[in-house]
Amino acid sequence: MPIIRVEGKGIMSMLDVMDKTANQRLLAPERGEPQRSGGEPNAGANNGAAETPVPDPEVLAQPRRRRFTAAYKARIVEEAQRCTGPGEIGALLRREGLYSSALTQWRRQYQVGALKGLKDDKRGRKRTRDARDLELERLRRDNERLNKKLRQAELIIDIQKKVAAMLGNPIETLPHAEEIS
Repeated sequence: MPIIRVEGKGIMSMLDVMDKTANQRLLAPERGEPQRSGGEPNAGANNGAAETPVPDPEVLAQPRRRRFTAAYKARIVEEAQRCTGPGEIGALLRREGLYSSALTQWRRQYQVGALKGLKDDKRGRKRTRDARDLELERLRRDNERLNKKLRQAELIIDIQKKVAAMLGNPIETLPHAEEIS
């Protein structure tokens, strides 16, 4: 066990010193924040001026997602590109209330294509389709299905005509049937 010299106490072992300081902490009355910190915060800074107002601790019920326009993003990226000195970008981010990760993401988007790259994708639900659009789509599908059936029926009729002609029993076509197709 290492031995140390404590001023005014003589020579003591490390364990004795540690035990004494631990006991002093346990037996001492609990101190408040000002005593632990070494005094009142900003002591003497106000010099008798009015106390600073306490901010409202109430939390908003619904946090709002921040949305930035493409022009704002482009302006911030361009402003960040003009920053040359140490700490200028940090000051810009603090002034605008942004995180460095947002700036990094916006820079990548900016390289893709100035304003076009910075535009957000559409979020949320898709637009509800109009009843007329739904009806139009249904009618197009029906029309396509019926045209397919018609081509198939015409093909079957052509095959039947050829088989009948080979057997020597030709089928006569009606004059108006030719006009329809």
